[in-house]
Amino acid sequence: MNFRLHVWRQPAPEQPGKMVTYEARDISASMSFLEMLDRVNEGFVSKGEDPIAFDHDCREGVCGTCSLMINGVAHGPNEATTTCQLHMRSFRDGEDIYIEPWRARAFPVIKDLVTNRGAFDRIIQAGGFVSVNTGGVPDANAIAIPKVESDLAMDAAVCIGCGACVAACKNASAMLFVAAKVSHLSLLPQGQVERGRRAKAMIAQMDQEGFGACTNTKECEAVCPKEIGVSFIARLNREFLVAHARES
Repeated sequence: MNFRLHVWRQPAPEQPGKMVTYEARDISASMSFLEMLDRVNEGFVSKGEDPIAFDHDCREGVCGTCSLMINGVAHGPNEATTTCQLHMRSFRDGEDIYIEPWRARAFPVIKDLVTNRGAFDRIIQAGGFVSVNTGGVPDANAIAIPKVESDLAMDAAVCIGCGACVAACKNASAMLFVAAKVSHLSLLPQGQVERGRRAKAMIAQMDQEGFGACTNTKECEAVCPKEIGVSFIARLNREFLVAHARES
C-alpha cells in the first residue's frame, strides 16, 4: 500500500510549524500506524534527515502516550482504538492522510507531533490520589463494595490520560479526564475522606492550566479510546457542588 502523508513539522516550541507532504510506499496493511511512521523515519535517517518526532511507549493501547490527530480525528477513524492499535488496513491504498499533534493551549507543541501534556500530571498531583493513612493493607475481599459501584469505578479508572478528549473538544476541555479521575476514587470507600477536597482541587488546577469549559457536545466521548462516557462529567459536577454546599 502507498500513502501520501501530510505531516505537521515544527522544529521547536517557539518556531513556526507547517504541513509537509511525504510519500509512504510499500506499507503493509498489517502495520500499525506507528510502524508506518517508523518505516518513513527509517528513510529519513538513512538519508541523514531529521525524522518525524512523535510520542509512543507501550504500543499496546495501555499507556496513553501515542497522541495524533489523523484526518482530523483524535487517534484516527476507528472507535475505541488508540493510534498505536490503528492498522493501515483502515485506510485506502493511495489515500491522503493528514497527521497533526493535539491542538490545545494547555498542550503546547514540543516538536512536530509531540506535545507537552504535563498539565494532566499537575491535575493528578492536585488531588488524584488517596493520601489518608489507612493502616495495614486489608484483604481485597474484606471491604464490601456494591457491584454496581465497583463496576462504575472500573469504567472510570480505565482512563489512560491520552488527551484525546481535549484534542477533540472545540473548547479544549479536560472535563472528561478530570471526571474519570475524580469519579473512580469517589466511588470507592478509600476515596471518601478526601472526595470534596479532591473535586475542588482538581477542577481548580484544570482551570489554572487553561483548559476550556464543557458545552456537552460529547465529542470527547466519541473519540475516547476507552469509551468513557460523559455521564462521569455529570458525576464530577455533583461532587463539586456537594463539596461547596458542605462548606456553606
